[in-house]
Amino acid sequence: MNAKWIIAIAMALAQVVPAQAAKADAAPDAKAAAIIKRDFHDNGIAKADRVNQDELQALCTRFGDNPPRKDQERIEKQQTQAIKWPADGKYLGDWKAGEQLAQSGAGMTWSDKAGDPAGGNCYNCHQLSAKEIAYGTIGPSLLHFGNTRGNTAEVQRYVYARIYNAKAANMCANMPRFGHMGILTEAQIKDLVALLLDPESLVNKE
Repeated sequence: MNAKWIIAIAMALAQVVPAQAAKADAAPDAKAAAIIKRDFHDNGIAKADRVNQDELQALCTRFGDNPPRKDQERIEKQQTQAIKWPADGKYLGDWKAGEQLAQSGAGMTWSDKAGDPAGGNCYNCHQLSAKEIAYGTIGPSLLHFGNTRGNTAEVQRYVYARIYNAKAANMCANMPRFGHMGILTEAQIKDLVALLLDPESLVNKE
C-alpha cells in the first residue's frame, strides 16, 4: 500500500471515529434524560417540567460547560437583555435581612406552599461571614467583598446583575439564576446586594 492510500485512510478514520464517539457519548445522555422524564412527576409546587432544559442548559450539558464561543456570546447577550432592573433605580436593601436570606435554604420543594418566600442558601456555596464556620466552597469566598470592591453605583448594579442572573456573565456558571427563574424577589436580591456591600454587614465588618 503506497503512502497516498495510507494518508487517505487515516484522514477518513479521523472523520469517522470522532463522529462515532460523539454518537456513543450522546446515547447515555439521551437514555438518562428519558429515565428522568419518566420517573419525575408533579408533586405540590415541584413540577416535572423542571427537568426540561432551556437552550442555555442544553448547550452547557452537551459541551461539558465549554460551549462554542459564538453560542456563549449570543446566549450571554440574551440573558443580559432579560435582566429586570429595579424600577426605583436602587440596588441596596437591608443587609440584616440579606444575612437571614443567605442562611436560609427554604423553598422550591414539593412540601413548600406556593407564594412562600424562598431562601438564598448562599452559605451552601460561599463563605460570607467570618463568624459562620459552616459554608461551601463551590463558589468563591465573598468575605470582605465590599471592602475589596467598594460600594459605588456601578458595583451595586454589577452585584445585582450577578445575583439576578449569573449566567449573563458566565453562561455555564454553577450559580442559579435567582431573579431570572423567579426564585428570589427584587427586594430579596437588594437585601443580598446590601449584605455583600454594606460596610456594616457581617461580610465586611469582621
